[in-house]
Amino acid sequence: MRKNHRLMYSLLLLVITFASATSFSQTYQNFVPPSGFAASAGEPSIGANWNSGKILFQAGLETDRVTINGATATWEKLSPVSSFVSLDPIMFTDSTTGRTFVSQLAGACSLSSFTDDDGTNYTPAVGCGVPAGIDHQTIGGGPFASSLIPRLPPPVGYQHAIYYCSQGIIDASCAVSLNGGLTYGPAVPIYTLADCGGLHGHIKVGPDGTAYVPNKNCGTGNAAVVSSGDNGLTWAIHIVPGSASGDSDPSVAIASDNTVYLGWHGGNGHPMVAASHDHGATWTNITDVGTTLGIQNVAFPAMVAGDGNRAALAFLGTPTGGNAQDTANFTGVWHLYIAHTYDGGATWALVDATPTDPVQRGSICLAGTTCGNDRNLLDFIDATVDKQGRVLVGYADGCIGACVNAAPNSFTAIGSIARQATGKGLFAAFDGTF
Repeated sequence: MRKNHRLMYSLLLLVITFASATSFSQTYQNFVPPSGFAASAGEPSIGANWNSGKILFQAGLETDRVTINGATATWEKLSPVSSFVSLDPIMFTDSTTGRTFVSQLAGACSLSSFTDDDGTNYTPAVGCGVPAGIDHQTIGGGPFASSLIPRLPPPVGYQHAIYYCSQGIIDASCAVSLNGGLTYGPAVPIYTLADCGGLHGHIKVGPDGTAYVPNKNCGTGNAAVVSSGDNGLTWAIHIVPGSASGDSDPSVAIASDNTVYLGWHGGNGHPMVAASHDHGATWTNITDVGTTLGIQNVAFPAMVAGDGNRAALAFLGTPTGGNAQDTANFTGVWHLYIAHTYDGGATWALVDATPTDPVQRGSICLAGTTCGNDRNLLDFIDATVDKQGRVLVGYADGCIGACVNAAPNSFTAIGSIARQATGKGLFAAFDGTF
């Protein structure tokens, strides 16, 4: 009888352990737009409005409002009139205020508009601060740093600082808006070629108002963040020691307690992450997050964070080693992967978010405009988090139709959204609610 009790107890414990593990495993739904929407969606931007629950998706000249209801999604084209020409598109949604900024690079400045109702109406805006670079603009925003308060009265109207950053040939610069993105002040250099090379990634602003711009090549080829704690007046470079990086732009995210997470394309081709608790001055938990699934090559890291100890890194990856930019010989099959941490980056759980549907076959070129056909996905993907902590990733699908099951690659760029369906999200308060 005692043996039976022990056996029953062991079986019950096994069931409880299995249920606990499976209830928090991460899975993703993938949403593809209807025909005629997001058909050329390389370099997409994605944003989540926490007030309305709407998702904003932008690529090229097209901005879409996406309403997700269970397993279905409704896509609506709601592009501003300012999106009629572009050298580089970028979009940013300030999740807590609900304001979305749409920017289209037009030389040394950008065409810009913003919306407070998810694209139903837009307000035209000045597109940059002066002087601005001619490439790779980025917009971000968040609370003003406390250093501004003693010198200026509390802002009237829009309560967050909005940054516009861009890259020139000899430096990169950022300008800050004090009126919600209507106009910007003078641009301030954040580094020169003597400090950092290559293109920077996308600016993010933490809860305490510190702004961060990631760069893949500072110092002696290290991944780094360039940060400002005084609302863009001065900037400091913080490298991750030993972080040799590859060709994709790195990505930064800031958690609710101001923990900084940096994700980058490692020099060995692997997906790398580090965390900082002091605004980038020092780094911990430097980790290859692709080891559990044998990832050997990555492209387009996109970082997002929630609670202080929770973050996720999305990227395109393949277990095939070798030169992933060798058009003639590389035969890797790429999927969208997402790594999650719930302990501040000490451990990571990696999931294939597109397990039955590759996003590319063969090479992915990361050499910019010198690439050939395999630059169909362009230079980055994007990630965000909704109010309940679900991770959402905007990406372009380069492998559709017959390509899904066999070569050759279709070299498409169909806009797609991967949305977390199960598992723990990035906000503990909502664990078990989806």
